[in-house]
Amino acid sequence: MRALHGIRVGSRPRRELWIMRPVAGAVVLGSGQRPGTVDAAAARQRNLPILRRRSGGGVVLVSPVDLLWVDVVIPRDDPLWHPDAGRAFVWLGRAWQRALAECGIAGEVHEGAYEAGRWGSLVCYAGRGPGEVFVEGRKVVGLSQRRSRTCARFQSGLLRRWDPAELADLCALAQPERRALARDLAESAAGVAVAEDRMLGALSVALTTRE
Repeated sequence: MRALHGIRVGSRPRRELWIMRPVAGAVVLGSGQRPGTVDAAAARQRNLPILRRRSGGGVVLVSPVDLLWVDVVIPRDDPLWHPDAGRAFVWLGRAWQRALAECGIAGEVHEGAYEAGRWGSLVCYAGRGPGEVFVEGRKVVGLSQRRSRTCARFQSGLLRRWDPAELADLCALAQPERRALARDLAESAAGVAVAEDRMLGALSVALTTRE
C-alpha cells in the first residue's frame, strides 16, 4: 500500500491511467490530517496500518475488495489540464459518470464548491468535492489530487462496499460522536455492485472519449 502511494511520475510525464491493486487493507490519512485522527489501537486490532497520502482530503479505508482505486496522470501540456485545482476535477468526474452509466448506474457529478458538512474534514466520503460522483445523493466516487510543476496526479476511488460503522470505529472520537458519525456516513456514501473488469473497461473508454 505504501509503495502504491509512493509511485513517482517520470521526469517527462504523459497522460496515464494507473490501476492500483493493494494486497491488504490500510487506513489512509489525507496530507493535512494529524496522526491522532485515527484510533491506533482500533487499527491494530484490525491489522490495518495507518498511512498518509500526499494528496488532500479526509480518512479513506482502503482494501482490495471494498474500493476500486484508479490514478490518472495529466501533464501540464495536456488539453485536460486546468489551472484551477477545483475545476480540474470535473472532467474526471464526468468520465466516471459515463463509465457508471455504461454499467447501468445513473450518477451525478458535483460541480459546485467543496462542501465539508459536519464530517468532511475528517472522512473523505462524508463531504462533497468538485467532480465527485453521487448516486441517489450518496457519494460513490471520491477524488483527490496532488500537483507538481510538471503534472497533476488524480487519485480516485469507487466504493464497491461501504461499512460506515467500521470506519467510524477507526476514528479517534468519543463513543457518542462515533455513533453520530456512523449514522451520518450511512446517508452520505454508498457502495455500488459492479464487476471490476466491466467498470475498468468502461472507465478506460470514457477517459479517451471527448464529451
